[in-house]
Amino acid sequence: MNHDASPSAPPRRTRRIMLLGLAVLALASALLTVRRPLMMSAPMCMAGRWHGCLDTFNGVVLITLVTLPLAALVVWALARRRRAAGVTSAWRMSLAEVGMVHGTVPFLWMTMMPGAGAGIVPGRVSLVPLRDLLTMGTLGIVGNLLVFASLGFFAPMRYAALASVPRILALGAVCSVLVETAQYVLRLDRVSSVDDVLVNATGAALATLASRRWWRTTTEAPSDRPHSEPTPVPAG
Repeated sequence: MNHDASPSAPPRRTRRIMLLGLAVLALASALLTVRRPLMMSAPMCMAGRWHGCLDTFNGVVLITLVTLPLAALVVWALARRRRAAGVTSAWRMSLAEVGMVHGTVPFLWMTMMPGAGAGIVPGRVSLVPLRDLLTMGTLGIVGNLLVFASLGFFAPMRYAALASVPRILALGAVCSVLVETAQYVLRLDRVSSVDDVLVNATGAALATLASRRWWRTTTEAPSDRPHSEPTPVPAG
């Protein structure tokens, strides 16, 4: 009998089950909170109507949740193909790629939704830091933190060059500047604010801290490439 093992240390599998359970409970609580507004958009989305579904925040969130099984299927297909090719970390790479897309595109779609005066009202810019932050409200701040959160969480898992908090912070800021510039150029009746850039970049940086243990630390490990037969050297 091994008396050196610590009986108080929970097995790794138990910790994973506990974390998964907490994640499921958190997701269920979030869905319970927003179930009513989501159900308001469900009839229009089920009927395939553009108006009331893809042009509303509730409709986009509903579509994002409904397509989660499809995203999981894509992860499985990519991972299976990579494993058949002899690629290591196939699941991590596939999950990171799909997660970046599925978790970012809906928020980008919502940020580019035109307002009532789109095309009529000239573009508006707010360049004074922290001035708009006070008027965003809790929902606005949380929404802005989530815009590039998936990108910040999954990008370091896929690309070793982005496995750094300052780099993700810079990436989030650049992406946010592009979004704010597009809003201004396209005259979407939205305010292009420096505070949006600050909060978007902060959300990406905070999310990347949460995935630190899964970061990819090498640019391209030899085992990440399919194994090939060595090229024979002709006899001299």
